[in-house]
Amino acid sequence: MAQQEKVAVIGGGSWASAIVKMLSNNLDNVNWWMRNEKSVEHIKKYRHNPKYLQSVEYNLDKITISTHLRDIISDSEVLVMATPSAFVYDLFKDFPADLIKDKVIVSAIKGIIPEYHAIPARYFHKTFRVPYDKIAMISGPCHAEEVALERLSYLTIACPDETIAQSFADLVSCRYIKTSTSDDLFGTELSAVLKNVYAIASGIYAGLGYGDNFQAVLISNAIQEAERFIDAVNPIHRDVLTSAYIGDLLVTSYSKFSRNRTFGFMLGKGYSVKTAQLEMDMIAEGYYAVKSIKKINEKFEVDLPICEAVYNIIYERISPVVESSILADKLT
Repeated sequence: MAQQEKVAVIGGGSWASAIVKMLSNNLDNVNWWMRNEKSVEHIKKYRHNPKYLQSVEYNLDKITISTHLRDIISDSEVLVMATPSAFVYDLFKDFPADLIKDKVIVSAIKGIIPEYHAIPARYFHKTFRVPYDKIAMISGPCHAEEVALERLSYLTIACPDETIAQSFADLVSCRYIKTSTSDDLFGTELSAVLKNVYAIASGIYAGLGYGDNFQAVLISNAIQEAERFIDAVNPIHRDVLTSAYIGDLLVTSYSKFSRNRTFGFMLGKGYSVKTAQLEMDMIAEGYYAVKSIKKINEKFEVDLPICEAVYNIIYERISPVVESSILADKLT
């Protein structure tokens, strides 16, 4: 991936908006696709996204923004996918594979494609024939809101091709973004999926009134659970105590910016799943992820008590009070 290759960001949410901001520091032109025509017109007129990260002012001399997905993709060599996982299938279901198969795909999705129960790397590989060594993953710990505030943050770019990982890391590195690279594409993606489920669990217990002492036990058990599952699915050597794994888990489980933790907190406070979703008006990736993790685990049969508890609360409608008490007895 060369420095002069044109990069497109696909998505209009907070993470997509943050990535456009980061890329604009280092590139003369960034292509940006979003679905909402009104938002596009607002940005062109006022230089701000009206819905997300409203404090960020964009340099429109460096950004080409459009609602025409095919035009944006055709004009770009590197595609940063930053749409919610629940929308990816519908967005690309009629898309010609030939327009994507030769691109470099950088996933910022952090969820599972629910129609396939597949991480984004597998979906783009199977559906569009993109080689795995041309697929990368952006991992935290990093919240879009702190990127907007230019607070020091850290990203890990994972790709089997170290050259691609480093090239993209260079594109997002700046005064307030520090980067590292990894070749663990599958482990990093699975970790990013699981941490959203564990953040829901953290929110549920917080909503129920459990304190910091218990949260520490919950999250320390969560990283062990994640390691068991990731090692079963993709058995290579990895250190889950690095920031791409445990760091991302910690920030998602504890931060006030975490939509998954917020979703879980509302469930713990007694909101129904549907009411919590309507109140948030944002996608909590863990809602979809936990169902797919359960499906995937039918093959691997890993002991996942935290994921099971979250699944039971969301999909089996078991009371958070009852389920959380059962889980608490299983933690050590």
